[in-house]
Amino acid sequence: MSPVTDKIADALYLSGCLKFGSFKIKSGAVSPYYIDLARVLAAPKQLDIIAEVAAEKIRQIAASEHIDKLASIELKGALIAPSIAIKLAMPCVIVRKEEKAYGVTGRTAGADIVKGDSVLFFDDVISEGLSKIEGIKPLVSLDASVKHMLVVVNREHGGKEKLESLGYQIHALAKITDIVTSLVKHEHITQEQATSVLDYVKNFKTTST
Repeated sequence: MSPVTDKIADALYLSGCLKFGSFKIKSGAVSPYYIDLARVLAAPKQLDIIAEVAAEKIRQIAASEHIDKLASIELKGALIAPSIAIKLAMPCVIVRKEEKAYGVTGRTAGADIVKGDSVLFFDDVISEGLSKIEGIKPLVSLDASVKHMLVVVNREHGGKEKLESLGYQIHALAKITDIVTSLVKHEHITQEQATSVLDYVKNFKTTST
């Protein structure tokens, strides 16, 4: 298990972001776990750890391909993106889910998008990937180039592979199967809890192929 996975697993667990039980997710399916990244706002130390790991990953990406701005979408990803941007000294853009009809209107807030900007899109998790396509549309409409997407957790529901088949480069700080394996190793959760997640991912992959 990589040190990065251990850091992310511990941060999600200790902050209360990762919960185990029975949760109805956006697709309507029932999941044995749920990731509520907003909870990390109550745990500054864990927030800083996640932000630093994400910032280091972006530094690695930027070493081979210039990145002008960091973008995210409300709500979950947008809560953490500014903390990452501060560590990178990089302008940050937040995409609104709906266009603002008063004051400074439009679908984006924060830094302005300039034609030709290379923008890295950040979010909390990736499941099937459809929300990421919707999230970057306002950026693309402003003539930004979005090649890289970074998430904290890959839920292993095929979204990474789907978006990569469309030409995007998808990066995840950790996979959920590796996270629960790490948590068992450090005695944070039981093997039974981990197995419920591992079986859930395995069954999802089986039924979706």
